[in-house]
Amino acid sequence: MIVGVPKEIKNKENRVSMVVAGVRALNNAGHQVLVQAGAGLGAGITDQEYQAAGATIIEGAKDIFAKADMIVKVKEPLPEEYELLREGQILYTYLHLAADERLTKALLDRKIIGIAYETIQPADRSLPLLAPMSAVAGRMATQIGATYLQKDHGGKGMLLGGVTGVARANVTILGGGVVGVNAAKMAVGLGAKVTILDVNVDRLEYLNDIFGNAIHTLYSNNEQIEKSVIESDLVISAILVPGAKAPKLVTRQMVSRMAPGGVIIDVAVDQGGAVETCRPTSHEHPTYTVDQIIHYAVPNMPGAVPRTSTYALTNVTLRYGLMIANLGWKEAVSRDPALYKGVNIANGKLTYKAVAEDLGLPYEALKI
Repeated sequence: MIVGVPKEIKNKENRVSMVVAGVRALNNAGHQVLVQAGAGLGAGITDQEYQAAGATIIEGAKDIFAKADMIVKVKEPLPEEYELLREGQILYTYLHLAADERLTKALLDRKIIGIAYETIQPADRSLPLLAPMSAVAGRMATQIGATYLQKDHGGKGMLLGGVTGVARANVTILGGGVVGVNAAKMAVGLGAKVTILDVNVDRLEYLNDIFGNAIHTLYSNNEQIEKSVIESDLVISAILVPGAKAPKLVTRQMVSRMAPGGVIIDVAVDQGGAVETCRPTSHEHPTYTVDQIIHYAVPNMPGAVPRTSTYALTNVTLRYGLMIANLGWKEAVSRDPALYKGVNIANGKLTYKAVAEDLGLPYEALKI
């Protein structure tokens, strides 16, 4: 199989979808890897390193898309890439279709095979290809929140952990999954007063076990969310419904009652966001203010730490990428139920139910 690795074009997206070890593994398995010139530079990987591993360096994205049987990316295609995709071509990347009807319809029209990292799900209901980026985003969320609480960045002028004799900042984390746990680790480490809300009581019990008295856990309902948000200096939205839009849990009214200079980080914005006042931003223009509250809602947060993120991502994506290349997508999907769940689009059909329901589009179960 010919595997194409184009350069990412999303704003300030410096990750690349394949490291040198991935090229070598595919090459050793008898596949050809085409890498766009400069694709790995943001993550510190040179064209020469790719070539030494067996890759062919191609100057333009157009040629990569034209020649490759499978395109391996980090982020979803942008409009200028839609026309480069062709019928039957495999697209293996983060798709986040539930939040983007235009992209979904474009991929349906192109009749590609869209395999989404974020919905590949083994029997234990984990999301192994989402987890490493969730860990990165969770840790970044606390770092970024601490920065924007500084007065020079428009915030209250607070140190998350305070100092002796001075109150610590209140940090509320909505969702106790991978993002939430990693955000909490950082916030606890910096000395903040941390509250985590979740609807899964077993998960809350687990969080109490691992954090002990370092955090406060609450069952997530409208009343608890409202009270916690209003009292918070930093709110981190870490909500995930696999493949579907995030529910709107934080209302405009709640935001308006927060003290001026507070900060909201919505890690769920790539799935539509869980905060009513949030809209996608970019690394170039990451924040805006609503009711004197700073909102940070960059959909590709891990792109700011591409070296860490690229290696963490390809540690988990390569296994399935090799399976697809070795067996072909149909055989690979038929053998692996987790990979089956990753197929969101196939030959003009929307094959992931949650996306279809969120967008009001026809759903058709994948038939192999």
